[in-house]
Amino acid sequence: MAEPLRVVVAGLGNMGRSHALAYHTNPGFQIAALVNRSDVPLPAGLSGYDIRRSFDEALRDEKPDVACIATYSDSHADYAVKAFEAGCHVFVEKPLATTVADAKRVVAAAKANGKKLVIGYILRHHPSWIRLIAEARKLGGPYVFRMNLNQQSSGHSWETHKQLMQTTSPIVDCGVHYLDVMLQITDARPVEVRGMGLRLSDEIAPSMYNYGHLQVLFDDGSVGWYEAGWGPMISETAFFVKDVISPHGCVSIVMKEGVRSDDIDTHTKTSTIRLHSAATGADGKFAKADEMLSMEGEPGHQDLCDLEQFFLLKAIREDLDLTRHMDDAVKSLAVCLAADESVRSGKAVRL
Repeated sequence: MAEPLRVVVAGLGNMGRSHALAYHTNPGFQIAALVNRSDVPLPAGLSGYDIRRSFDEALRDEKPDVACIATYSDSHADYAVKAFEAGCHVFVEKPLATTVADAKRVVAAAKANGKKLVIGYILRHHPSWIRLIAEARKLGGPYVFRMNLNQQSSGHSWETHKQLMQTTSPIVDCGVHYLDVMLQITDARPVEVRGMGLRLSDEIAPSMYNYGHLQVLFDDGSVGWYEAGWGPMISETAFFVKDVISPHGCVSIVMKEGVRSDDIDTHTKTSTIRLHSAATGADGKFAKADEMLSMEGEPGHQDLCDLEQFFLLKAIREDLDLTRHMDDAVKSLAVCLAADESVRSGKAVRL
């Protein structure tokens, strides 16, 4: 058995705590240090670890094999580069950075130091989303992508969203997930992005908006849109749309009645995948009924975080080629940042 990889976890918000639990329960890892700017309540499995204040000192003192970066987005790039230069492999939460230049800087640092970089695209490890992507690819393009994830948030959830919006808009923070899905389905290059947004609350900065919508055009003719809004005013109607259409039919996620938009498991659980074929018979009617694929028993949020860290361990131990993984992360971020630019300029952005 190989020695466990020692890991420093920076950032103990919702995702950071989940990743730390994944390391705690995985025999392939050993937590060397937890880092956060302040003390926060820890789940039972993590209660035996002290919380340190300085990421730099943790890297210097512990000399870990892995750095997990789950801090706010504006620190991702600098922390990741520091970790690579300290000899670490890196897991970093999405988005990879807050600028395309910084995202490319992180990828360059990973390559220069011969280390693995895994970005926290949780849907890449979800069996149901893997199936959705496979079924969509079987249909063949060009595609129409219709996707959103709106969250009607209040209390602690709204406070968290306001913190996130100090640096990142909803269509960037959440949009990178779904642009990544589009990229995996079409293999095409995004060429133009259009965006619109609106500030719906005086509780966020005048320069920020808590509702956004982007449209993206691909060089194979595919088109897509993504919508994200956060806050107590956001509608619970049609808040979760995941729909991929091609000339040959469509594949869609059908959610159960009564799910809430601020339930973290709702963001990943698919419930049912609906397959529709556009083929018709001699009478002009559909040749087959829609097929409903039950996704019962799919993993929950913590299970998915566990799978992400299993993948990180596999990538390190087996020296997996992560070139496409890193390239897609930069591309998906570029689309979402271009959408943010379009919101602010009122003009379409060519990529």
